[in-house]
Amino acid sequence: MQPQALTGGFTDPAVQSAHAFRSVMEAMARPGTLREISGAEPPAPMSRAAGAVLLTLCDSDTPIYLAGAVDCPAVRNWLSFHTGAPLVGPAECMFAVGSWSDLGPLSIYPIGTSEYPDRSATLVVECPQLTASGAILTGPGIKETAALSLPELAAFQDNRTLYPLGLDFIFTSGVRVAAVPRTTEVS
Repeated sequence: MQPQALTGGFTDPAVQSAHAFRSVMEAMARPGTLREISGAEPPAPMSRAAGAVLLTLCDSDTPIYLAGAVDCPAVRNWLSFHTGAPLVGPAECMFAVGSWSDLGPLSIYPIGTSEYPDRSATLVVECPQLTASGAILTGPGIKETAALSLPELAAFQDNRTLYPLGLDFIFTSGVRVAAVPRTTEVS
């Protein structure tokens, strides 16, 4: 294992993971809102926000799929050391991480079952930037409307039709995080 895999985790795990968890949960509860999340320093090309999300939500019982550029030895070793999460293929994952283009097609991820809709994947989408503009979001947790710079519309519209099944999305860029759960309508 490379020495850099041993660094970059939370320096104060109890406090930093609690703050990160709150940021992620607020982003999920209020789709389209931008939050800052920090505490992690993962190896490139993973963003600090994505690293903090994974340190907070993943452990040795949470299979992760790494797509594209983030599927590199430095990130694999870092995740292994800090979370113990098994690295798997897209069909077995609970979390998938990568850029939008590297994560497709969405049909390869578990969307849950009628008995267990919670057994679906959450995609952590690394973005060059996140802004409160672009696609219009409505639904639970949104007072009237919200806006978020999504990579496309059709995939999220199709995902919404699967409800209560479907995928949940966490978008990360630098230290920013936003979310679009399966309950959100996108136009």
